[in-house]
Amino acid sequence: MANNRVYPCIMLRYRVPVISFILVLFISIGFIQSGLAFQAEAWRLLNGKIVLADNETTLYRIVVPSAANIQEEKAAKVLQDYLLRISGAALPIVTAGKHRSDFEIVLGRNERLDEINANIDFHELERDGFVIKTLDSRLIIAGGIGKGTLFGVYTFLEEYLGARMYSPDVILTPKKERIVLDSIYDIQIPVVQSRYIHYRGTWDEEYVNWNKLSHNEDGSRPDWGLWVHTFNQLVPPMDYFEDHPEYYAMVNGVRMPTQLCLTNTDVLEITVKNLRREMANNPEASYWSVSQNDNQSFCTCDECKAIDEQEESQSGTIIRFVNQIAERFPDKIISTLAYEYSRKAPRYVRPLQNVNIMLCSIEVIRDQPIETDPASADFRRDVVEWGEIADDIILWDYVIQFHNLVAPFPNLHVLKPNVRFFAEHGVTAMFKQGNREVGGEFSELRAWLLAKLLWNPNADIDELMDDFLGGFYGDAGVYIRKYIDTMMEAQAESDIPLRIFGSIPNIASESYLSPERISLYEELFDMAEQAVSHDRVLLERVKVARLPIDFTIMEQAKHNVTGKQGMFEKIDGNWYVRDKILSKIDPFTDLSIKTGISRVKEWSTSPEEYRSVMYRLFYKGFNEHLAFGKPVMFITPSLDILPDEAEHMLTNGVRGGHTFLYNWLGFSGQNLEVLIDLEEIQDIRRIESSYYQHTQWLMILPEKVEYYLSEDGLNFEPAGTVWHDLSIDENGVQIRDFVTEFAPRKGRYIKVIAHTIGNTPSWHPTPAGAGRPARMLVDEIVIE
Repeated sequence: MANNRVYPCIMLRYRVPVISFILVLFISIGFIQSGLAFQAEAWRLLNGKIVLADNETTLYRIVVPSAANIQEEKAAKVLQDYLLRISGAALPIVTAGKHRSDFEIVLGRNERLDEINANIDFHELERDGFVIKTLDSRLIIAGGIGKGTLFGVYTFLEEYLGARMYSPDVILTPKKERIVLDSIYDIQIPVVQSRYIHYRGTWDEEYVNWNKLSHNEDGSRPDWGLWVHTFNQLVPPMDYFEDHPEYYAMVNGVRMPTQLCLTNTDVLEITVKNLRREMANNPEASYWSVSQNDNQSFCTCDECKAIDEQEESQSGTIIRFVNQIAERFPDKIISTLAYEYSRKAPRYVRPLQNVNIMLCSIEVIRDQPIETDPASADFRRDVVEWGEIADDIILWDYVIQFHNLVAPFPNLHVLKPNVRFFAEHGVTAMFKQGNREVGGEFSELRAWLLAKLLWNPNADIDELMDDFLGGFYGDAGVYIRKYIDTMMEAQAESDIPLRIFGSIPNIASESYLSPERISLYEELFDMAEQAVSHDRVLLERVKVARLPIDFTIMEQAKHNVTGKQGMFEKIDGNWYVRDKILSKIDPFTDLSIKTGISRVKEWSTSPEEYRSVMYRLFYKGFNEHLAFGKPVMFITPSLDILPDEAEHMLTNGVRGGHTFLYNWLGFSGQNLEVLIDLEEIQDIRRIESSYYQHTQWLMILPEKVEYYLSEDGLNFEPAGTVWHDLSIDENGVQIRDFVTEFAPRKGRYIKVIAHTIGNTPSWHPTPAGAGRPARMLVDEIVIE
């Protein structure tokens, strides 16, 4: 009798009698048993190390608690997924109540931990802390009651297996044939317990979890019911101001719906009533903001003024008011702002235990560490004084320039010392305000660095930066690092401070953004592009990193106009757009749109709108019209409230740009009435003046513009009246040319009267905007 069989364990084929077959079978079983025992021992320890996976195989499994919570289940699936990606080994997920094994990755608050005497103090780990440790042949990742275990898993993947998540779109997972672990004992407990980064690029579930942030995937904050600037939400002017102006701030003797009158007892009761309604709709939220609107027109009625004078700060009325709210809701935390006029701590009143202080650093400069900057002495004092009287402080910090989101902002070197300063002074929660829009200068790098520093304020910033630049930009990273360092050094030598508002491209045009420096930066980017020219994805990232230099070149060209680097050059007696400038706007805009950049300025100016404004400037050209270079005499407003160059701003041939900071003459609450002397009688057929509207910031077009002509400067005749139909609730920036054309008429003197709308109406769409003086911005007056 014959038998044909294959035994995979010994990979031999036999044709033998039955008795021989039985003998071989026993021998084979012996080989299998001894082989498995040897293999198990080899997997258990390799010179004291754990072999987690080898050649796409593993003896390990992931053990979750029998009653695992959502975060522990998610942690197990994440670990299983990435171990498969990295090693090709598929680890099963089992519950602690199933079969025991020596080859386990034990996750979470797991009953298996007591069985193996893991000795983990979960109380010490608080919400988000975790421990990663090896114990004999086991790996343990266990964390606090929040997302501790999940954070531990992502930390294990990053710090021990080399995986990275630089942005929601850029994840690096190394391939490893064998995963071998040394002995590990790693406990991480964050000093900063709540870590918020206001960058749109961080609004991704996995990015939030991987980088251990506290906000949700949509940027919201799960513990918060209301979030800052809530006075108008709690006591809406639309509902109360007309019948009860006394509920609102007394400003220069007039009640205005800018802030609340915090000594009015009815305001207290309305706030409590509306806050209770909000809480009923969101009972899980712990933090509720009762805080000032985003303006500085606080109440100066006799009662409020007396308290603030006694407390030596406008925070006096605010804290007394908020304390009364907090007494009504002892199971909630009532948050309020220490911001601008209320930043200084009060002298006598103390916040109740369930009052949170959100302290804001909006005034400090961004190129010097706050701890050592002489100009930040007042802010340091406020940090210390609030820390002495408040148990719960959130620090709201700012890390970019808002007027030019795509411009260079060399502040990366102060991120670490500022985070560390706040942590050392008792701040346990931080909100880092970056770009609410998509994109911006080094948005992925800055957000990633901030996430790492919020978790560990003592992390090595140079190592972090090199890690990111090498991973995100590949071989181009070394050149981009050279660019960053070179600009930072040049800025430090310049003594020009970085501020979150202003116009960096032009302020720095003679220092770290000089033409010579820009040429150097362009050379570095040329080398960076060459280094990754073979990789379409990396090349595009480098080109996006270069956009701030292109933006700077265009912005400086608008400012210089006809200078060496200006927008226009004269050829054969005529002005033309310089080729270098004309060639940049379309690639800049197209790449911005392709990569999702949504704004070049906070709240306004999309890339397409920026292109439109640039082409408007190209089209308008540099026009040496009849009034070019002629001084302007102001009847209203008075020159006393205008900049020194006002008499020449409206006839200098320079057109205003996408931001109100660039060549727009602005003032509030008055008509514009000006007179221009052409110095001789001329034929006139056309008059034009341009105006800028951004309703959110109370910049509103004039109601109408009137033009007059005169030959003697005494007797004026109408030359035209121009109205417009643009609503003041139109979103974004609007630029309008008010033009009148007529048959040629003689004239030497031209009068322009632009009529303001006065105060904004009560239905103004911006919070605290109702009833305030409208601001008028005017550009070039062209006479042809």
